[in-house]
Amino acid sequence: MESSAERRLKAIQNHLVPFIDDRSLSFIRSNPTAGEFVQGQGFSVVLPEKLQTGKWNVYRSARSPLKLVTGFPDHPEIATLHDNFEHAVQTYQDYKYLGTRIRVDGTIGDYKWMTYGEAGTARTAIGSGLHYYGLQPGARVGLYFINRPEWLIVDHACSAYSYTSVPLYDTLGPDAVKYIVNHADVQAIFCVPGTLNTLLTFLSEIPSVRLIVVVGGIDEHLPSLPSTTGMKLLSYTRLLSQGRSSMQPFCPPKPEDIATICYTSGTTGTPKGVVLSHANLIASVAGMTLSIKFYPSDIYISYLPLAHIYERANQITSAYYGVAVGFYQGDNLKLMDDLATLRPTIFSSVPRLYNRIYAGITNAVQTSGVLKQRLFNAAYNSKKQAVMNGRKPSPMWDRLVFNKIKDKLGGRVRLMTSGASPLSPDVMEFLRVCFGCLVMEGYGMTETSCVISSMDDSDLLTGHVGSPNPACEIKLVDVPEMSYTSEDRPHPRGEICVRGPIIFEGYYKDEVQTREVIDEDGWLHTGDIGLWLPGGRLKIIDRKKNIFKLAQGEYIAPEKIENVYAKCKFVAQCFVYGDSFNSSLVAVVCVEPDVFKEWASSEGIKYESLGQLCNDPRAKAAVLAEMDAVGREAQLRGFEFAKAVTLVIEPFTIENGLLTPTFKVKRPQAKAYFAKAISDMYNELSTSDPAAQKSL
Repeated sequence: MESSAERRLKAIQNHLVPFIDDRSLSFIRSNPTAGEFVQGQGFSVVLPEKLQTGKWNVYRSARSPLKLVTGFPDHPEIATLHDNFEHAVQTYQDYKYLGTRIRVDGTIGDYKWMTYGEAGTARTAIGSGLHYYGLQPGARVGLYFINRPEWLIVDHACSAYSYTSVPLYDTLGPDAVKYIVNHADVQAIFCVPGTLNTLLTFLSEIPSVRLIVVVGGIDEHLPSLPSTTGMKLLSYTRLLSQGRSSMQPFCPPKPEDIATICYTSGTTGTPKGVVLSHANLIASVAGMTLSIKFYPSDIYISYLPLAHIYERANQITSAYYGVAVGFYQGDNLKLMDDLATLRPTIFSSVPRLYNRIYAGITNAVQTSGVLKQRLFNAAYNSKKQAVMNGRKPSPMWDRLVFNKIKDKLGGRVRLMTSGASPLSPDVMEFLRVCFGCLVMEGYGMTETSCVISSMDDSDLLTGHVGSPNPACEIKLVDVPEMSYTSEDRPHPRGEICVRGPIIFEGYYKDEVQTREVIDEDGWLHTGDIGLWLPGGRLKIIDRKKNIFKLAQGEYIAPEKIENVYAKCKFVAQCFVYGDSFNSSLVAVVCVEPDVFKEWASSEGIKYESLGQLCNDPRAKAAVLAEMDAVGREAQLRGFEFAKAVTLVIEPFTIENGLLTPTFKVKRPQAKAYFAKAISDMYNELSTSDPAAQKSL
């Protein structure tokens, strides 16, 4: 029999944690002894925006409905990134932390590890070294190299001594790097020999820089700088040694101090500096720990750009839980080899890579012969039924089929996360079945310190980005010009707005653009269009900024269509274009070379080069037919289908200016880059069917 204390505890728990029912019946629950009310929506709860007059349109996580999370519930003393890493050093001192395969002589071997304690000592030495060279608290420190252990050690040093880290994408190009260094008044830059060469080309144009530290550099081989520059150039090893001989006490930051300025290389304009405080980042990560648990036994592979908030947040989380972080070699083409060697338990990626894994497996199955194809389909369908119904699938299918697939990622992955852009529901379901692990999709942006919403680990439904991070609240605001309103039925729709302790401080030195995205009530307007599914799940359906009209007045959201076409077996990358002068869409497709070659071979088509094959009308017709089939399956509307296609071999990359560092298409640049192809496609359409161009 329950005691009175147990009954009271249960009453409190019932009040604070709404009953999660996948049928998502809407109800209001209150505790008779309290004055607060929340409307349960399964994974979310709904509250009124204003207590007296507001309508019930603000969604919060059901895990923390009455108070937004600002810190770790189990460790409220952790208020800054410095506190977080100090907690890790003290708690996990002898645990593996940073691993790399790259030897001093540049050769590749097994992973060698630095412990949390060793990384803590190196952090103190680097911070002391920067102090030795005169850097004062608040100084900006640039990081101009790709993922490797030294990146995190420098970042931890910045936190410990109240410096502000400024990541510099190694692929941004000289002009953008020069702009960021000057705009942020960067005083010290950590680079590698390759990026040092870039810095040397505009050294006289970055007067704020006083110190350049070369990671992997040897002092005797470094160039000597003219004394007129006033800069010092030395190796990371030397700075480490100087710091060790003159260790300084920490100069801990306050929660409200700036932790980092992340410059987002958007699809247009110059980079904007997103100012994030220690409190912002701690709140964001702490909120996510209510739903995702890591362990010191976990191993994480770091290959997503550390200059991007997605990877940065993963690193803060990893340190909090004492996770071992293994770094890739630095070459995406060798990532699969790194995965097989490291055998991680946590794998974070973006839809672009997951789509390639999906396409690679399905293509291998289709070309494996009838018997193997039947075996795979039988295994897949049986395991899918079990997974989607929350049952344990038969281990037989893993032994016969799926263990070979799991081994591609090392064989131990227990959690996959996806972010940066929408993941197709089919691909997510495929990953869950083939890899037999938890697959979670999240939604976020740099301005919200990463995660805005994420799927719950108990949620089997796909095609959404979950419920709010417990550290923020979300509402949808009407967009009348696109016919989206919060009164829409069956699902409220509108622009996604976010508020809470995860919202950034503003754009650095840009009050005008800050005011454009944060309103007077503190809501950040994301520019994304969402709807609420039953259960309080958020689904991204459109983009406010990138929409355009066709000649007949139809609104087009090209990213949505590109995400559909990404599932086409021929498509590696896709750029959909349209404008108000034309009544149909056209597309530029970067083809998957292997699939393209196999198709040509099966059709008996001879060709001298892939470039020649791309121009073959039969190839264009085949790709367009496959895109049409995928579009019909996704229920695209008639005017959302591309009516002509140009095939290219050259990938869209950051280097050729067609992608942002987060792998989004730079639309104005792509339009200019493919201007002739676009013009040719529209000319071809108007010649072949003039009536179609006037009214589709």
